[in-house]
Amino acid sequence: MIEQWEQHLFSGHWWKHPAEIIALAVFAWFLHRYVIGWLRKLTKRTETTFDDIVVDLLARALRPLLVVAVVAGGMNVLPLPPEFMKVANRILYLSALAFGLYYIVQLLQLILERWLVRSEANQSLRDPIRFVAKALFGVLALVIVLENLGIRLTAVWTTLGVGSVAVALALQETLANFFAGFYLQLDRPIRVNDYVKLDSGQEGFVQKMSWRSTRIRTLWNNTVIVPNSKLASDIITNYSMPEPGMSLRLPVGVSYSADAELVERVLIEETRAAAKEIPVLRLEPPPMVRFMPGFGDSSLNFTLICRIATYTDQYVVQDALNKRILARFRKEGIQIPFPQRDVHFFVEKSEEAARVVMEREEEKRG
Repeated sequence: MIEQWEQHLFSGHWWKHPAEIIALAVFAWFLHRYVIGWLRKLTKRTETTFDDIVVDLLARALRPLLVVAVVAGGMNVLPLPPEFMKVANRILYLSALAFGLYYIVQLLQLILERWLVRSEANQSLRDPIRFVAKALFGVLALVIVLENLGIRLTAVWTTLGVGSVAVALALQETLANFFAGFYLQLDRPIRVNDYVKLDSGQEGFVQKMSWRSTRIRTLWNNTVIVPNSKLASDIITNYSMPEPGMSLRLPVGVSYSADAELVERVLIEETRAAAKEIPVLRLEPPPMVRFMPGFGDSSLNFTLICRIATYTDQYVVQDALNKRILARFRKEGIQIPFPQRDVHFFVEKSEEAARVVMEREEEKRG
C-alpha cells in the first residue's frame, strides 16, 4: 500500500485525486443549493404549505446522502486496498440506505398526517394509525438493513412464530382489549365528547379512548374506566349521534274536571315563553302536546314533546318548564290531583257474632 502511494506521489498525477474529490463536493453543493432553491421557488407559487414541507424534508435528506456520496466517490478514486474498500463501501451503502429509509418514512408520515387532518372523523384514528405505521416502517427498515448485512431471518421468523403463541396465551385479555380498541376506532360507534349510556348502567361523556380502555366522565365528575373488550360487546346508547339534539318528553297529569284543549294550549304557550329565556330549548321543530297515555287512575295524562340542544340540557329545561306549568295551572284553576282510591267495606253479621257482641255489652254493664 505504501509503495502504491509513493508511485502516485512521484508520478506527477497525484493532483488528479484531490481534484476529483473537490469536483464531487462542488457538484454536491451545486445540486443541493440550486436544485432545492429552484424547487422552493416553485412551491411558493402554490397556496398549500404541504409542498413546502416536502421540499424542506428533501433538503434535509439530500444533505447526508450527498455527504455519503462524496465520501464514497473520494474513497473509490484513491488507491486503497481492495479488502478495505469492500468493507468501507458496505458501510457507506448501509449508511445511505439507512438515511434513505429514514426520510422515506418521514415523507410517508407527512402524507399520513395530511390525510388525518382533512376531516374531524379521522382525528380519533390519529394515535393508533401513527403507532401501527411507525411499527410497520420500523420493522420493514430493520429487515432491509439485516438482509443487506447478509443476516438470514428464517430462524428468527420461526422463533417468533413459536414464541408468539405463548405470548398470545399469556396476554389474552390484553390482546382482546387491544383489538377491541382497534375495532372501536374503525367502526366509531362512539367518539370523544359523546354522551353515552352502557347497558350495564354507566353513563357520561367519553373522555378518552386508548388501546386498553375507554374513560367515561359522569355528570358527577367521576371517571368510569371501561375495558375495550367490555365496551365492544355491550349495548351502547349514544345520545350524541346522529346529532346532539334530541326530543324531550315531559309527562303532565291534570284533574278529570280540566278542559283538555285549555291544558294543551297552556303547555304550548309556556314552552314557547320558556324558550325565550332558555337558549337550549329549541322551537324548531315546534313543541307539541299529545293526549297520551290518556286516561289514568286519578288523572288525565298528557305528554309535552319539545326539542333540546343536548341530552344533559334536559335537567335545566325540565326544571324551568315544571315551575312555569305549575304556576300557570294555579292561575288557570287547573288542578293536579293526588292519587285517589275508593275503598268499600262489606260487613256480614251472623247470629253468633250478634250473640258475642251482646254478651260483651252485658259484661261491661255488670
